[in-house]
Amino acid sequence: MKILVSACLLGVKCRYDGGAKPDARVSALADEHELVPVCPEKLGGLESPREPSEISGGRVFGRDGRDLTEKFELGARRTLEAARRAGCRCAVLKERSPSCGSSSVYDGSFSGRVVPGAGLAAALLMADGVKVFSEETIDGLFETEEFKNESNRDAQQ
Repeated sequence: MKILVSACLLGVKCRYDGGAKPDARVSALADEHELVPVCPEKLGGLESPREPSEISGGRVFGRDGRDLTEKFELGARRTLEAARRAGCRCAVLKERSPSCGSSSVYDGSFSGRVVPGAGLAAALLMADGVKVFSEETIDGLFETEEFKNESNRDAQQ
């Protein structure tokens, strides 16, 4: 199965702080599945490192006050294109990111407060029917029909 994955979860240094957030459980998926790494923010033209960004009122702002919504929207569209090209029906994305958060994001106050919501790329993927999980909800991936069907197919071969 092809799974779209936030590149930072695979150790790619593309986050706002120039770092990565490698996750062993996410990386282990590569043992049996083809992972398609993406960084929506890099795909939208943002550099790493960069000012942290958060969603406020449906727009994305840098801590310096710049409206970065267009770059985040471009990155989201390019991420969806990558998922479609690769045939990914599931994704594991970095929670709380203004691009990749699937169930929670920072509230836009740059105070560390988290609220329910989705990042721009995650929301676009979900609207297109991609099942999106985070490193925190990865167990849900293992329960999807796509994952079970792929595992059954592998066992029969």
